[in-house]
Amino acid sequence: MIDVQRLRILRAVAEHGSFNKAAGALLLTPSAVSQQIAALERGLGHPVAVRSTRGVTLTEPGRLLVEAAETISAELDLVRHEIDRITAERPRLTVATFVSGGRRLLPRALARFVAAHPEVELTVREAEPEEAVPMVRSGAADLALTYHFDGPLPLRPDAGLDWLPLTDDPLSLVLPPGHRLAGRESATLTELGSDRWVLGCLKTEAYLRRYAERAGFDLRVAASTTDYFFACSLVAAGVGVALIPQVALAGTGADGYGAGSTGTGAVSVLRVEPPRPARHIGVLAPRRRPHPHAAAFAEALAGAVQR
Repeated sequence: MIDVQRLRILRAVAEHGSFNKAAGALLLTPSAVSQQIAALERGLGHPVAVRSTRGVTLTEPGRLLVEAAETISAELDLVRHEIDRITAERPRLTVATFVSGGRRLLPRALARFVAAHPEVELTVREAEPEEAVPMVRSGAADLALTYHFDGPLPLRPDAGLDWLPLTDDPLSLVLPPGHRLAGRESATLTELGSDRWVLGCLKTEAYLRRYAERAGFDLRVAASTTDYFFACSLVAAGVGVALIPQVALAGTGADGYGAGSTGTGAVSVLRVEPPRPARHIGVLAPRRRPHPHAAAFAEALAGAVQR
């Protein structure tokens, strides 16, 4: 039988790339880590790690064991959270959400759900997609309102998660007061190739950089933020132009097409001419041991999106 603790140590070695660093992270001595890996190899009958002057690399059996360790760790975390849930005095539901979805979509769903299930103790946690996936997988969140850009959500086949699509959230161009393209209904990104950009998140930055490379212009960045609402304010102040999802525009006064106000100054919102980028918004939930109230909350979210 493969020892779970030794799998945990191997996982740390893979993560840190050396026995010494893994030992520091696990609060063990390097000798103890080496002994546990050696014992794992004896029990398995195959080497799992190879030391070199550049650190430690895993063999193919070692990589398979690390994948198994990640799955086992996630399952154990999920069981622990499930035990906490069933032994709690009140039912608990933890929902993860990205910021703009939490600001625009989540409040309506929360109000609807709380009215129907006042006995449930709700907890909301902010999480971007790369954080939401491990949270739901481990049980730290019972479900997540999240999104992905081009292509499907990057889920491993063994992740044990289900994706329920809710809506597409197209991105729009937001231009400062007096911009040369103000008054237009739509524009291409290439027409703004000479402008300076205000970035609202790392994912839109990655999209813009890929587009700029294909279109043959250099992306000039005037400001970089992790908040679309802040980015809109910077655009209104004349700092640059931005690419903003429609959900993030809602409530800023610039959520319709044409002129709008963000509280700093009038901006213009234009459609991006095809192919138009979009975020795909949905609900992420565990396939096994789903929370008894998760389906009701997902339904409330779907209702909020439809409205």
